Amino acid sequence: MKEINIADIDGIKIGHAQDRIGATGCTVLISEEGASAGVDVRGGAPGTRETDLLNPIQMIQKINAVVLSGGSAFGLDASAGVMEYLEARNVGHDVAVTKVPIVCQAVIFDLICGDMKSRPDKEMGLRACINSESYNENVNGNIGAGTGAVVGKFKGPQYAMKGGLGMYAVQVGDLKIGAVVSVNCLGDVINYENGEIIAGALNEDMKTFADTEKMMIGMYDNKKDAFNGNTTIGVVVTNADLTKAEANKVASMSHNAYGRTMRPAHTMFDGDTIFTMATGKVKCDVNVAGLLATKVMEEAIMRAIKSANSEYGFISYKELNR
Repeated sequence: MKEINIADIDGIKIGHAQDRIGATGCTVLISEEGASAGVDVRGGAPGTRETDLLNPIQMIQKINAVVLSGGSAFGLDASAGVMEYLEARNVGHDVAVTKVPIVCQAVIFDLICGDMKSRPDKEMGLRACINSESYNENVNGNIGAGTGAVVGKFKGPQYAMKGGLGMYAVQVGDLKIGAVVSVNCLGDVINYENGEIIAGALNEDMKTFADTEKMMIGMYDNKKDAFNGNTTIGVVVTNADLTKAEANKVASMSHNAYGRTMRPAHTMFDGDTIFTMATGKVKCDVNVAGLLATKVMEEAIMRAIKSANSEYGFISYKELNR
Protein backbone atom coordinates (compact mmCIF):
# COMPACT_ATOMS: atom_id res chain seq x y z
CA MET A 1 0.00 0.00 0.00
CA LYS A 2 1.45 3.35 -1.04
CA GLU A 3 0.29 6.94 -0.73
CA ILE A 4 -0.85 8.63 -3.94
CA ASN A 5 -2.19 12.02 -4.96
CA ILE A 6 -5.98 11.97 -4.72
CA ALA A 7 -6.09 13.79 -8.07
CA ASP A 8 -4.62 10.63 -9.65
CA ILE A 9 -7.71 8.50 -8.98
CA ASP A 10 -9.12 7.45 -12.36
CA GLY A 11 -12.18 9.34 -13.55
CA ILE A 12 -12.24 11.97 -10.77
CA LYS A 13 -11.41 15.67 -10.95
CA ILE A 14 -11.21 17.85 -7.85
CA GLY A 15 -11.31 21.62 -7.55
CA HIS A 16 -11.54 24.25 -4.84
CA ALA A 17 -12.71 27.83 -4.59
CA GLN A 18 -12.88 30.10 -1.57
CA ASP A 19 -13.52 33.59 -0.30
CA ARG A 20 -10.57 34.18 2.00
CA ILE A 21 -11.95 37.43 3.40
CA GLY A 22 -15.41 36.01 4.00
CA ALA A 23 -13.96 32.76 5.41
CA THR A 24 -15.91 30.23 3.39
CA GLY A 25 -15.45 28.04 0.34
CA CYS A 26 -16.37 24.93 -1.58
CA THR A 27 -14.75 21.79 -2.93
CA VAL A 28 -16.11 19.85 -5.90
CA LEU A 29 -15.39 16.29 -7.01
CA ILE A 30 -16.44 15.61 -10.60
CA SER A 31 -16.98 12.39 -12.54
CA GLU A 32 -18.02 13.31 -16.07
CA GLU A 33 -18.42 9.64 -17.00
CA GLY A 34 -20.58 9.10 -13.93
CA ALA A 35 -19.80 7.35 -10.65
CA SER A 36 -21.77 4.85 -8.63
CA ALA A 37 -22.49 6.59 -5.36
CA GLY A 38 -23.77 6.20 -1.84
CA VAL A 39 -24.19 8.31 1.27
CA ASP A 40 -24.56 7.94 5.02
CA VAL A 41 -25.89 10.84 7.10
CA ARG A 42 -25.42 10.35 10.86
CA GLY A 43 -25.46 13.81 12.36
CA GLY A 44 -28.66 15.33 13.71
CA ALA A 45 -28.42 18.63 11.80
CA PRO A 46 -27.53 17.89 8.16
CA GLY A 47 -27.68 20.26 5.22
CA THR A 48 -27.73 18.21 2.02
CA ARG A 49 -28.87 18.02 -1.59
CA GLU A 50 -29.88 14.98 -3.70
CA THR A 51 -29.19 12.35 -1.04
CA ASP A 52 -32.51 10.52 -1.49
CA LEU A 53 -31.64 9.43 -5.02
CA LEU A 54 -28.61 7.53 -3.67
CA ASN A 55 -30.94 4.96 -2.13
CA PRO A 56 -30.32 1.77 -4.14
CA ILE A 57 -34.05 1.46 -4.94
CA GLN A 58 -34.12 4.81 -6.77
CA MET A 59 -33.81 5.12 -10.55
CA ILE A 60 -30.57 7.10 -10.94
CA GLN A 61 -27.57 4.78 -10.99
CA LYS A 62 -24.69 7.24 -11.33
CA ILE A 63 -23.90 10.79 -10.24
CA ASN A 64 -21.65 13.39 -11.81
CA ALA A 65 -20.43 15.44 -8.86
CA VAL A 66 -20.33 15.90 -5.11
CA VAL A 67 -19.98 19.38 -3.62
CA LEU A 68 -18.71 20.05 -0.11
CA SER A 69 -19.21 23.62 1.00
CA GLY A 70 -19.55 26.12 3.78
CA GLY A 71 -22.41 28.57 4.10
CA SER A 72 -24.85 26.31 5.94
CA ALA A 73 -28.06 25.86 3.91
CA PHE A 74 -27.27 29.06 2.00
CA GLY A 75 -24.21 27.30 0.57
CA LEU A 76 -26.36 24.81 -1.32
CA ASP A 77 -26.44 27.46 -4.06
CA ALA A 78 -22.95 26.34 -5.10
CA SER A 79 -24.40 23.29 -6.84
CA ALA A 80 -26.10 25.57 -9.39
CA GLY A 81 -22.67 26.55 -10.71
CA VAL A 82 -21.63 22.90 -10.92
CA MET A 83 -24.83 22.12 -12.81
CA GLU A 84 -24.11 24.93 -15.28
CA TYR A 85 -20.53 23.72 -15.82
CA LEU A 86 -21.53 20.12 -16.47
CA GLU A 87 -24.56 20.88 -18.66
CA ALA A 88 -22.33 23.03 -20.88
CA ARG A 89 -20.18 19.93 -21.40
CA ASN A 90 -23.16 17.70 -22.20
CA VAL A 91 -22.73 15.75 -18.98
CA GLY A 92 -25.63 14.30 -17.03
CA HIS A 93 -28.73 12.12 -17.13
CA ASP A 94 -30.24 12.18 -20.63
CA VAL A 95 -33.83 13.48 -20.59
CA ALA A 96 -34.02 13.97 -24.39
CA VAL A 97 -34.24 17.78 -24.36
CA THR A 98 -31.00 18.13 -22.37
CA LYS A 99 -28.77 16.23 -19.98
CA VAL A 100 -29.40 16.88 -16.30
CA PRO A 101 -26.21 16.71 -14.23
CA ILE A 102 -26.66 14.73 -11.03
CA VAL A 103 -25.00 16.78 -8.30
CA CYS A 104 -25.06 15.89 -4.61
CA GLN A 105 -23.95 18.21 -1.84
CA ALA A 106 -23.42 18.60 1.88
CA VAL A 107 -22.65 21.79 3.81
CA ILE A 108 -20.97 22.83 7.04
CA PHE A 109 -22.08 25.67 9.29
CA ASP A 110 -19.20 28.15 9.09
CA LEU A 111 -21.14 31.41 9.43
CA ILE A 112 -19.43 32.19 12.75
CA CYS A 113 -15.93 32.20 11.25
CA GLY A 114 -15.90 35.21 8.95
CA ASP A 115 -18.41 37.44 7.19
CA MET A 116 -21.80 35.83 7.78
CA LYS A 117 -23.05 37.29 4.48
CA SER A 118 -20.25 35.64 2.49
CA ARG A 119 -21.52 32.25 1.32
CA PRO A 120 -20.69 29.78 -1.45
CA ASP A 121 -22.90 30.61 -4.43
CA LYS A 122 -23.33 29.69 -8.09
CA GLU A 123 -20.26 31.68 -9.12
CA MET A 124 -18.06 29.97 -6.53
CA GLY A 125 -19.30 26.51 -7.55
CA LEU A 126 -18.55 27.29 -11.19
CA ARG A 127 -15.10 28.61 -10.26
CA ALA A 128 -14.30 25.41 -8.34
CA CYS A 129 -15.21 23.36 -11.44
CA ILE A 130 -12.99 25.49 -13.67
CA ASN A 131 -10.16 25.12 -11.15
CA SER A 132 -10.57 21.32 -11.31
CA GLU A 133 -9.35 21.37 -14.92
CA SER A 134 -5.80 22.19 -13.82
CA TYR A 135 -5.70 21.07 -10.19
CA ASN A 136 -3.16 18.34 -9.50
CA GLU A 137 -1.84 19.29 -6.08
CA ASN A 138 -2.64 17.94 -2.63
CA VAL A 139 -3.21 21.08 -0.57
CA ASN A 140 -4.76 20.65 2.88
CA GLY A 141 -5.94 23.04 5.59
CA ASN A 142 -7.47 26.45 4.89
CA ILE A 143 -8.77 25.72 1.40
CA GLY A 144 -12.09 24.98 -0.27
CA ALA A 145 -14.76 23.64 2.06
CA GLY A 146 -12.32 23.84 4.97
CA THR A 147 -11.69 27.57 4.72
CA GLY A 148 -14.09 28.48 7.54
CA ALA A 149 -14.00 25.20 9.47
CA VAL A 150 -13.58 25.38 13.26
CA VAL A 151 -13.48 22.56 15.85
CA GLY A 152 -14.15 22.18 19.57
CA LYS A 153 -17.02 24.64 20.03
CA PHE A 154 -18.85 23.29 23.08
CA LYS A 155 -17.56 26.11 25.32
CA GLY A 156 -18.24 28.69 22.63
CA PRO A 157 -16.20 29.95 19.67
CA GLN A 158 -13.80 31.93 21.87
CA TYR A 159 -12.26 28.63 23.04
CA ALA A 160 -12.42 26.80 19.71
CA MET A 161 -9.61 25.95 17.27
CA LYS A 162 -9.16 26.15 13.51
CA GLY A 163 -10.32 23.15 11.51
CA GLY A 164 -9.78 22.63 7.80
CA LEU A 165 -9.92 20.44 4.72
CA GLY A 166 -7.96 17.20 4.53
CA MET A 167 -7.18 14.81 1.69
CA TYR A 168 -5.41 11.46 1.65
CA ALA A 169 -5.30 8.56 -0.82
CA VAL A 170 -3.59 5.19 -1.22
CA GLN A 171 -3.08 2.56 -3.89
CA VAL A 172 -3.08 -1.21 -3.39
CA GLY A 173 -2.30 -3.02 -6.63
CA ASP A 174 -4.63 -1.40 -9.16
CA LEU A 175 -7.08 -0.23 -6.50
CA LYS A 176 -7.04 3.47 -5.62
CA ILE A 177 -9.05 4.97 -2.78
CA GLY A 178 -8.98 8.34 -1.08
CA ALA A 179 -10.91 10.69 1.17
CA VAL A 180 -11.68 14.41 1.20
CA VAL A 181 -13.09 15.86 4.41
CA SER A 182 -13.98 19.24 5.91
CA VAL A 183 -13.49 18.96 9.68
CA ASN A 184 -15.81 21.34 11.56
CA CYS A 185 -16.98 19.28 14.52
CA LEU A 186 -18.58 20.26 17.81
CA GLY A 187 -16.29 17.86 19.66
CA ASP A 188 -12.53 17.39 19.98
CA VAL A 189 -10.29 15.82 17.34
CA ILE A 190 -8.38 12.75 18.52
CA ASN A 191 -5.16 11.18 17.24
CA TYR A 192 -6.48 7.76 16.22
CA GLU A 193 -3.09 6.15 16.92
CA ASN A 194 -2.77 7.07 20.61
CA GLY A 195 -6.14 8.50 21.67
CA GLU A 196 -4.77 11.95 22.54
CA ILE A 197 -6.68 15.16 21.83
CA ILE A 198 -4.90 17.19 19.15
CA ALA A 199 -7.49 19.94 18.64
CA GLY A 200 -10.67 21.02 20.37
CA ALA A 201 -12.14 23.13 23.13
CA LEU A 202 -9.40 24.93 25.04
CA ASN A 203 -9.13 25.90 28.67
CA GLU A 204 -8.82 29.55 29.69
CA ASP A 205 -5.02 29.36 29.30
CA MET A 206 -5.61 28.73 25.54
CA LYS A 207 -2.93 26.04 25.65
CA THR A 208 -4.51 22.97 27.23
CA PHE A 209 -7.67 21.06 26.32
CA ALA A 210 -10.87 21.18 28.35
CA ASP A 211 -12.01 17.72 27.11
CA THR A 212 -15.44 18.11 25.55
CA GLU A 213 -16.70 14.67 26.51
CA LYS A 214 -15.90 15.22 30.19
CA MET A 215 -17.60 18.63 30.13
CA MET A 216 -20.73 17.20 28.49
CA ILE A 217 -20.94 14.30 30.92
CA GLY A 218 -20.54 16.69 33.85
CA MET A 219 -23.43 18.75 32.49
CA TYR A 220 -25.71 15.80 31.71
CA ASP A 221 -28.75 17.51 33.26
CA ASN A 222 -28.27 20.77 31.35
CA LYS A 223 -29.88 20.80 27.91
CA LYS A 224 -27.22 23.12 26.53
CA ASP A 225 -27.78 24.74 23.15
CA ALA A 226 -24.43 23.91 21.58
CA PHE A 227 -25.33 25.10 18.11
CA ASN A 228 -22.19 27.13 17.54
CA GLY A 229 -21.74 26.00 13.93
CA ASN A 230 -20.71 22.40 13.39
CA THR A 231 -20.69 19.38 11.02
CA THR A 232 -17.99 17.29 9.37
CA ILE A 233 -18.59 16.31 5.74
CA GLY A 234 -16.56 14.08 3.47
CA VAL A 235 -16.30 12.02 0.31
CA VAL A 236 -14.65 8.66 -0.27
CA VAL A 237 -13.46 8.42 -3.87
CA THR A 238 -12.26 5.22 -5.50
CA ASN A 239 -11.75 3.52 -8.84
CA ALA A 240 -13.39 0.37 -7.42
CA ASP A 241 -16.33 -1.24 -9.19
CA LEU A 242 -19.12 -0.89 -6.62
CA THR A 243 -22.90 -1.10 -6.90
CA LYS A 244 -25.03 1.64 -5.35
CA ALA A 245 -25.74 -0.63 -2.39
CA GLU A 246 -22.02 -1.31 -1.93
CA ALA A 247 -21.20 2.39 -2.26
CA ASN A 248 -23.68 3.09 0.53
CA LYS A 249 -22.03 0.41 2.67
CA VAL A 250 -18.59 1.95 2.13
CA ALA A 251 -19.96 5.34 3.20
CA SER A 252 -21.40 3.68 6.29
CA MET A 253 -18.18 1.89 7.21
CA SER A 254 -16.09 5.03 6.73
CA HIS A 255 -18.04 6.75 9.52
CA ASN A 256 -15.91 4.58 11.81
CA ALA A 257 -13.17 7.13 11.10
CA TYR A 258 -15.35 9.88 12.58
CA GLY A 259 -15.90 7.76 15.67
CA ARG A 260 -12.17 7.16 16.06
CA THR A 261 -11.06 10.75 15.52
CA MET A 262 -13.86 12.97 16.89
CA ARG A 263 -15.31 12.85 20.39
CA PRO A 264 -18.20 13.05 20.48
CA ALA A 265 -19.21 12.50 16.86
CA HIS A 266 -22.69 12.42 15.29
CA THR A 267 -24.32 14.70 17.86
CA MET A 268 -27.63 16.48 17.36
CA PHE A 269 -25.60 19.62 16.66
CA ASP A 270 -23.52 18.04 13.86
CA GLY A 271 -24.72 17.15 10.36
CA ASP A 272 -22.03 14.51 9.82
CA THR A 273 -22.27 13.13 6.28
CA ILE A 274 -20.05 10.95 4.06
CA PHE A 275 -20.55 10.26 0.34
CA THR A 276 -18.91 7.54 -1.76
CA MET A 277 -18.01 7.95 -5.44
CA ALA A 278 -16.84 4.81 -7.29
CA THR A 279 -15.77 5.00 -10.94
CA GLY A 280 -15.97 1.25 -11.59
CA LYS A 281 -12.50 0.58 -13.00
CA VAL A 282 -11.23 -2.14 -10.65
CA LYS A 283 -12.91 -5.19 -9.11
CA CYS A 284 -12.81 -5.01 -5.33
CA ASP A 285 -14.35 -6.72 -2.32
CA VAL A 286 -16.69 -4.26 -0.63
CA ASN A 287 -15.32 -5.14 2.82
CA VAL A 288 -11.78 -4.22 1.74
CA ALA A 289 -13.07 -1.00 0.19
CA GLY A 290 -14.83 -0.16 3.46
CA LEU A 291 -11.87 -0.79 5.71
CA LEU A 292 -9.55 1.17 3.40
CA ALA A 293 -12.12 3.99 3.26
CA THR A 294 -11.96 4.19 7.05
CA LYS A 295 -8.17 4.32 7.01
CA VAL A 296 -7.91 7.08 4.41
CA MET A 297 -10.66 9.08 6.10
CA GLU A 298 -8.84 8.88 9.44
CA GLU A 299 -5.67 10.20 7.89
CA ALA A 300 -7.51 12.88 5.91
CA ILE A 301 -9.01 14.15 9.17
CA MET A 302 -5.54 14.29 10.75
CA ARG A 303 -4.19 16.24 7.79
CA ALA A 304 -7.09 18.67 7.90
CA ILE A 305 -6.17 19.61 11.47
CA LYS A 306 -2.38 19.43 11.23
CA SER A 307 -2.26 21.46 8.00
CA ALA A 308 -4.63 24.26 9.09
CA ASN A 309 -3.21 27.70 9.76
CA SER A 310 -4.37 30.07 12.49
CA GLU A 311 -6.84 32.45 10.91
CA TYR A 312 -9.95 34.52 11.69
CA GLY A 313 -8.99 34.60 15.38
CA PHE A 314 -8.85 30.79 15.79
CA ILE A 315 -5.60 29.16 16.89
CA SER A 316 -4.35 26.17 14.88
CA TYR A 317 -2.71 22.87 15.78
CA LYS A 318 0.54 24.13 14.23
CA GLU A 319 0.62 27.26 16.37
CA LEU A 320 -0.32 25.37 19.52
CA ASN A 321 2.55 22.92 18.97
CA ARG A 322 5.35 25.32 18.06
